[in-house]
Amino acid sequence: MHRLEVPMPNGLPFAMGTFDTIGAMSRATFPHRHTFHEIVQVTGGSGHHVVDLSRFALRPPNLCFLAPGQVHHWDAVTGLEGRVVLFTDEFLVDHPGDQSVLRALGRRSWLELPPREAEVTARLIDEMDAEYRAGADGFASVLRSLLHILVVRAVRLDASPAARPHQEPAGPERTHSAGSSRPGLVATDFVGLLGTPDSCPLSVREGARRLGVSVSYLSEAVKVFTGRTPGELIRQARIREAQRLLLRTELSVRQIAERVGVGDPAYFCRFFRRETGTSPGDYRRGSGDIHHDHRLESIARPDPSA
Repeated sequence: MHRLEVPMPNGLPFAMGTFDTIGAMSRATFPHRHTFHEIVQVTGGSGHHVVDLSRFALRPPNLCFLAPGQVHHWDAVTGLEGRVVLFTDEFLVDHPGDQSVLRALGRRSWLELPPREAEVTARLIDEMDAEYRAGADGFASVLRSLLHILVVRAVRLDASPAARPHQEPAGPERTHSAGSSRPGLVATDFVGLLGTPDSCPLSVREGARRLGVSVSYLSEAVKVFTGRTPGELIRQARIREAQRLLLRTELSVRQIAERVGVGDPAYFCRFFRRETGTSPGDYRRGSGDIHHDHRLESIARPDPSA
């Protein structure tokens, strides 16, 4: 499990670059998962990319979407070229609906870009990269807007038969049997629930009821496929929504606490500080200072001693 490393408490949860500048882990040949979203633009190379239970042949140009918790690796790849965009759900503060859209794209994962779409996509990613490297005033808002455009265009592409690749089985021992895929679907659907507007009051029991499974089944499926418990993911969703409301509204701390399903404002403040390392008030006041340096090492193995 790999996490996006950013400065705390107000670091920009976003990074992008080439496979070389992001580092060796961006082309890892062993199965691994991320706690963040990853969009991969492949412009050159041969071999295969394996995502969950599907195997995709590189036929550049390609565009790949990976949601938090998905398992992937590169297999027998040579000459891999392109760029990688990494960000957390928190970065989608201006377009929170993109969380569920990105997870839906992650279920299909791989797009083959026709020439015109490849050119338009390349220009958009070029603009994102230039904005990210310059780091000028307001660059975070510009990046969020460009990312939203990329997501919307990807949805349009996903609806086009020309962009759909041929999927190969990941291996003889890994097929799309009902028994092997259902836990992954349950976990993905639960994460999708957390991206909906009414997710904050959601409990683990209510999530299991909506998905038609037992609490124990949901807990096991989510833990296996994301590395975290349903309760941990719910707390993260509440924090993300609280951060969005602090940055984008004039609601009081009491009102925000109620919106995210934490009725006691004092407990909400303790909860927010425990999860983010800062108070709601300091987070709101310090939000304008999210700046340099934003170009940090983006993927790292967890501390072996942790």
